[in-house]
Amino acid sequence: MKSALVTGSTGFIASHLIPLLIQQGWKVRAAIRNPTNKLPSEVSTANLGNIDGFTQWEPTLTDMDTVIHLAARTHILHDNTPNPEAEFLKPNVQGTANLVKQSIAAGVKHFIFISSIGAMATLSDHPLTETSPCQPDTPYGRSKLQAEQALIKLASQSSMTWTILRPTLVYGSGNPGNMERLIKLINRGLPLPFGLVNNRRSLLYVGNLVDAIATCLTHPNAKNQTFLVSDGQDLSTPELIRKIAYHLERPCHLLPVPPSMLKLAGHLGDTIEQFTKRPLPLNTSTIDRLLGSLVVDSSHIRNTLNWEPPYTIDEGLSKTLR
Repeated sequence: MKSALVTGSTGFIASHLIPLLIQQGWKVRAAIRNPTNKLPSEVSTANLGNIDGFTQWEPTLTDMDTVIHLAARTHILHDNTPNPEAEFLKPNVQGTANLVKQSIAAGVKHFIFISSIGAMATLSDHPLTETSPCQPDTPYGRSKLQAEQALIKLASQSSMTWTILRPTLVYGSGNPGNMERLIKLINRGLPLPFGLVNNRRSLLYVGNLVDAIATCLTHPNAKNQTFLVSDGQDLSTPELIRKIAYHLERPCHLLPVPPSMLKLAGHLGDTIEQFTKRPLPLNTSTIDRLLGSLVVDSSHIRNTLNWEPPYTIDEGLSKTLR
């Protein structure tokens, strides 16, 4: 039986991935930080605590063919730690490098690393491809790029193959984050000031992401490849809001507010947050993502693996909002 170790196994992506792996006949072992009953009964668990450069993986990796590394310190909108770079470095870079080294020593054949489009950029006016320069502009994105580089360097000195996936914004049932905040705003039925926004964003439904991961597990052409992954249907912020409102069966009122005014509102939100110490729905970070573009060309994974996303954006949104 094919066997895979999944890290970050109680997280959002794993909650969709693990049932798919079981359905496809994989023996799944889950690396967890704390005891949990959230996982399917077919899954064996290994309690490892926090992941860093000192985590002992040896018993957990025994008899594992593949590692799917999802665990990470993720992007934090309101990060108040004194040194964010160092906080991302420990789990994301040192923790990944340590896992890679011990996977090689344990005889793991293939290592799948779920990185992020943030390893390249958070905003871009031009479509990104796998050959575009990586210019991460957040501590999270820089840590993901460094982890990719560590994986490739270490694996190149061994027989273990690897695959790196850089998903765009992932949405789906159970995902906390920017999409959830936008959905809550739309669900209130209030007018939203984004009628004049003219941008393009690539999104990725979690069902499409886990299908891509499953494809990389078995397709020989996935070895030693980096792939950008998206739904393949790019939307502007107004288009996305209209689709969400449609699936929520809520009214959609988009006001024609100039983007310059929205940027001012974002700065005002930042100031209020500093005084109240409470996050607001609109701040500079949120406004930048609602106004800016980030489009990827995911043709490489489609052509190389003959992969097509099983869900359209409308199907993904429908399942998310059901």
